[in-house]
Amino acid sequence: MLDCLAIAPHPDDAELGAAGLLLSLKHQGLKVGILDLTDGEPTPWGTVDLRRAETQRASEILQLDWRDNLGLTNRSLEADLPSRKKLATAIRRLKPRWLLAPYWVDAHPDHVAATPLIEAARFWAKLTKTDMPGDPHFPRRIFYYFCAHLRQHVPPAFVLDITEHWERKFAAIGCYQSQFVTGRPDTTPTFLESLRDEAAYWGRQIGVGYGEPFASRETIGLSGLSELR
Repeated sequence: MLDCLAIAPHPDDAELGAAGLLLSLKHQGLKVGILDLTDGEPTPWGTVDLRRAETQRASEILQLDWRDNLGLTNRSLEADLPSRKKLATAIRRLKPRWLLAPYWVDAHPDHVAATPLIEAARFWAKLTKTDMPGDPHFPRRIFYYFCAHLRQHVPPAFVLDITEHWERKFAAIGCYQSQFVTGRPDTTPTFLESLRDEAAYWGRQIGVGYGEPFASRETIGLSGLSELR
C-alpha cells in the first residue's frame, strides 16, 4: 500500500513536476511510488534500454518504495476503456491515499490524454461487481503537477517548499541525459538551469529557496495555519 502514487505519461515527467513532493513525503516516513504509463520511446536521443537505465538511476536517488511501467504506447496514449481498466487495476492493488497527475492543459497529446485517463481510473478503481481483481479503492485526492510543454503561467492551488529536497530532485532529473542534455543546443541558460530558475521563482512566491506548484480541481481544506508559508 502506498501513501502517494505519481502517475506519469513518460519516465521523467514525475521527476520534473513532483519529485520534491515525493521526497518530502518520503522524508516524513510515508510510502511513495511512480507509475509510468509508457516507456517514452522513441525520442531523438533515447532508446528503450537507455531510458530504462536512466529511470532506474532516478528512482534510486528518489528512494522510491515502488515504481513500474503500465506498458501503454508512447505517442498513442488514449483515455480508452482498456487503458482505464488496466490503470484502475493498478490503483486497486496499490491503494494510494493520493494520486498525482499531469496538469490538464498542455501541448503534448500524451500529457493531455493522461489526465482524463487517471481521473476515470480513479473512479473505476472503487467499483464493485466488476471483473477487475482486488478490493475497491478510491484515492482521496488528485493533485496535478506541472511538466508542461506550453509556456504558460497557471496560478497553482498551492506551492510546496522543496528547498530541503531540491538538490536530490535536480539530481534525479539530471539522470535523464538523453532527454535534457544530449543533442540540446549549447545555450545559456541550459534547460536544466532554467528548471532551477523556475523552482527558485516558485520558492520566491512563498518566501523560501525552492518551490513546487500544484493544482487541484477540488477545494483544499486546512485544519490550521501553522504550516502556511
